[in-house]
Amino acid sequence: MKNLKLISLLLPLLLIGCNRGDFKESKTFAGEKVVTASTLNLGHTTYMEYCVSCHGVKGDGAGVSAKGMYPAPRNFTQGIYKFAYVVSGELPHDEDFYRIIRHGLKGSAMLPWDISDERLDAVTQYIKTFAPAVWEGTDKVLGTKYELPADPFGDVYRHQAIEKGKSVYHITAACTTCHRGYETKENISKYNIEVNKVPLKPEEFAADLYELKLQEGDWNYKVIPPDFTHHQLRSITDVASIVQRLMYGVNGSGMPGWKDVVTDQELWALAYYIQSLRDLKESPAKYELLEKINNQK
Repeated sequence: MKNLKLISLLLPLLLIGCNRGDFKESKTFAGEKVVTASTLNLGHTTYMEYCVSCHGVKGDGAGVSAKGMYPAPRNFTQGIYKFAYVVSGELPHDEDFYRIIRHGLKGSAMLPWDISDERLDAVTQYIKTFAPAVWEGTDKVLGTKYELPADPFGDVYRHQAIEKGKSVYHITAACTTCHRGYETKENISKYNIEVNKVPLKPEEFAADLYELKLQEGDWNYKVIPPDFTHHQLRSITDVASIVQRLMYGVNGSGMPGWKDVVTDQELWALAYYIQSLRDLKESPAKYELLEKINNQK
């Protein structure tokens, strides 16, 4: 009982100590963004209130609530960010942080946070201080952004987009190298005739065609590519956001960006197809599709 009383007396003092920022000077981050000491101190306070339990005092993803979490909280000291709208491996812009903090990441413990714009910016700047070698200095540059290409299909031609997307997924982009297949071998062979003018021989189908393939990640654990009919997609809200993710890839996960690898039309077709798979989740149509695949000769 005495120990509990002591903890109750010390806890407010500990929190005050944690919330007291100690920045005395401004910092210059990538893109020549100058951030004042007062902003960084506010960011420190905000981080200690909302973020520390998962991401840890040191920003290393080892907070008291992080044990057993999958996916693990981001380790900010690495300076690697998965879901930015920039070329993979390059530094995100502030609006990338804003979007993720505001909307959270589906299927993870990263919640959406309704904080003031001032605090949102401040905590974004503070997060950068965990990776000074990555962020600090006038020589650091922000990542390259692409303009979202116009949708060549729209709702009117959605069905055509999905049909084309099946071919892009299984043949042109070879998504089954990491993800699972969703069409019968007969249909996949037909897609190969359309693209490469020859059918696929039985021995040309990978043994793990209908399995998810573990990938090497940059966080000391294997990354599981999502099954689009089952898993949540962390940063996805609509078809356009799928196109964005396909263009940029998922940094540090093995998922490359597909901008300029496939055409803009193929990107949109692939995105519509992925969304159609997402729409199957827990529906009778999903289990009909799986049964068809499992029962094929």
